Amino acid sequence: MSFIELREVDKVFRQGSIPINACDNINADLNEGEFVVITGSSGSGKSTLLQLLGGLDSPTAGKIAIGDKNLEKLKESKLTEFRLKNIGFIFQHFNLIPTLTAQQNVESAISERSSNDRQKSKEMLAKVGLESRARHLPSRLSGGEQQRVAIARSLINAPKLILADEPTGNLDSKTGAEIIELLAEFNKRENKTIILVTHSSQAQKLADRLFVMNDGQLVEQK
Repeated sequence: MSFIELREVDKVFRQGSIPINACDNINADLNEGEFVVITGSSGSGKSTLLQLLGGLDSPTAGKIAIGDKNLEKLKESKLTEFRLKNIGFIFQHFNLIPTLTAQQNVESAISERSSNDRQKSKEMLAKVGLESRARHLPSRLSGGEQQRVAIARSLINAPKLILADEPTGNLDSKTGAEIIELLAEFNKRENKTIILVTHSSQAQKLADRLFVMNDGQLVEQK
């Protein structure tokens, strides 16, 4: 049984009276623990698909199942709970809280609070190589370090699925390559399913599955 199942998924937006098919009859089966890369030109529907997979938006038609849950059938409260426990998000813009330290940013995402939260967030920062920067505010971190904090935050609840939307888009090529390597490492070491939207040729080489999106349609390349 597939970990993620997409069946005839459509997402239609409207510009006035004109329908825009951001996702057009998408069908795919993804297995747990795969490193999946989606590439394609700007406006092809990649980010829309990631939002649908993360339950941040609903399809116009079709089925999206993760594990034993059909996302389009969940009520909003149950969908929010499912996201918190099962999905980690990484964005191009790091979305860190500027008044919180690196460790506090990671800790703020913990879904089930306990007395061990501080240690847990510290250990997660160590996994991304930032233990020594735990008390620094985002303004005192480089772009690459801020993205590492964002990755640690996305992993803090031990989600089964990581969705990353152009996570290297605001980074220089060297730092971007390091972030891609870090995600690939987590995929193998932690058996995390990662779906990465990127133009990175390095990520495409490392991918278990590679898809190209064009005009809302998803085509597998390997």
